Amino acid sequence: METKNNNILLESDTNELEVVEFRVDELDAAGKVIPCYFGVNVAKVREIIRLPNMRKIINPNPAIYGMTKLRDKVITLIDLATVLNKNADGLVADRVIVLEFNRIIVGILVHSVSRIYRISWGCVEPPVKTINDSKVTGVVKMDDRIILILDFEKIIGELCSNDVMEHMSQGQLEMRSTFDRGQKNILVADDSAFIRHTICGSLRQAGYNVEEAENGEEAWNILTNKLNRCRTAQTSFKSELDLIITDVEMPKMDGLHLTSLIRKEDGLKELPIVIFSSLATEDNKNKWKTLGANDILTKPDLPDLVSRADNLVQ
Repeated sequence: METKNNNILLESDTNELEVVEFRVDELDAAGKVIPCYFGVNVAKVREIIRLPNMRKIINPNPAIYGMTKLRDKVITLIDLATVLNKNADGLVADRVIVLEFNRIIVGILVHSVSRIYRISWGCVEPPVKTINDSKVTGVVKMDDRIILILDFEKIIGELCSNDVMEHMSQGQLEMRSTFDRGQKNILVADDSAFIRHTICGSLRQAGYNVEEAENGEEAWNILTNKLNRCRTAQTSFKSELDLIITDVEMPKMDGLHLTSLIRKEDGLKELPIVIFSSLATEDNKNKWKTLGANDILTKPDLPDLVSRADNLVQ
């Protein structure tokens, strides 16, 4: 799969993304096939292949379809229909989307793959609050269908044992500080409640005051409101906020565009920015630092979250 154009998106503040559309269908009560459309950021897609020969696993999670060898690497294959609780009995899922993020590679079984769309994050809406599906982070409304953007970080995190996430809080609690974290304020912007609650919980346990935003647009509104208060009161912005931690992939406004806006605003230029993203390859880290990020973290770096925050707010 060609990802060159998406690499351009990941180094700039275009506030755009490219989405691979795929289907995981289900059967209704009458046995009729109901097409269901989903999407994933191209930047996470390593390749798309036909279902290869694979080996079943003894006593696996029902959603773990098996394992296969792909270019000298053994990867896990996940049955997305099972993850999404769909009645797909008899429907053949013979396409595999190979994803790479957070330094892991995993295969996702789907029924078909359609095409790639380049869209603005402004056209990606947060999921409706009444929809009890925490696996969805964004909704794209097309002319004749709706594409749901899935939270693969959460999906993989729930399926696979992850010591980084399980023991993160315990490790942070053991860390002591030479300053009062209770006097420091951090804003965390991430559309995944799973990731956001993990980050915020760890920072709060360490003693920080933490405010949350579900996307870049909400974070930007919070920042500008704080800035206006400071200008009216003629006080330093540090009295309002000491650090922002932002995801890259978010509805309405992504983290790269948010970073660019912060660096262009006189009253916010000195605000430390940490980008937290599953897309944080070494190449992207260099590009994002050029854009204005002070530090960049990915999921395996989470045990160091508090110490990295300490370095930036002192």
